[in-house]
Amino acid sequence: MTNASKAVWHRTLHDPSGYRDYSPARHKGKTMVIDKGIGLNGFADLLQIAGPYVDVIKLGFGTAVLYEPALLKRKIELAKNHGLIIMPGGTLLETAVQQRLAGSFFDTICELGFNGIEVSDGTIELSREQRTELIKEGKQRGLFVLTEYGKKTAGSLIDPEQLAVTADYDLAAGAAWITVEARESGIDVGLFDENGNCREQTIEQILAEMTSQDCLMWEAPLKQQQAYLLQQFGPNVHLGNIQPSDVLALEAMRRGLRSDTFEFGMREEPAHYMI
Repeated sequence: MTNASKAVWHRTLHDPSGYRDYSPARHKGKTMVIDKGIGLNGFADLLQIAGPYVDVIKLGFGTAVLYEPALLKRKIELAKNHGLIIMPGGTLLETAVQQRLAGSFFDTICELGFNGIEVSDGTIELSREQRTELIKEGKQRGLFVLTEYGKKTAGSLIDPEQLAVTADYDLAAGAAWITVEARESGIDVGLFDENGNCREQTIEQILAEMTSQDCLMWEAPLKQQQAYLLQQFGPNVHLGNIQPSDVLALEAMRRGLRSDTFEFGMREEPAHYMI
């Protein structure tokens, strides 16, 4: 039997950007994965391969209620064992609110072992008072609370001024981050146009309104969107609705290990090739 390899990549090759491996955890860009129904084996494989590069897993939409309870608990347990936040989709909480079952929703997700929630009103309308109450309820239950701003209807746009106001209130109520809506498609909604391209003027307006962008997580399911936001904000921008199969590819982009962001690893002096 041969000994296990002791080969180790040079630290610069592992992170040419210099921002990912050696920045304090609180300053690292977060990655939120959307799980639309991968099986237990695939989920375990995701965590084994890409767990270190994931921060939050969202069981998309209302899929959480469709799992056999023992399987759902196992997925939640696996995620938490890897130190991750795992939560049901915001649409499920919206459904509970619409059906006047918010209390039952909170009871059940806590019993199942979820450690996070997403408070959103992408489909329904929530008053400011209701939104604040849901955030505070989540915090009181010991849950990590993310909120989401924006509507899911095709053609809906982001109002930069309203986003800034909503973010201030959400953070004051106890939310950790505010996610900017783009759905799982990233097409013709929120920040993105009908071709999936970023509306640059909207970003400029958001930056002009927001005193800090550290609280924003941008839903960016498409590679072109991830690359654009990384180029605009740097390796440590928070990105959400990442497909499980794209986690390593995104982390490579964050580090300058992909042509789209190769400049992240460039030095002032040209590289010299050595053997």
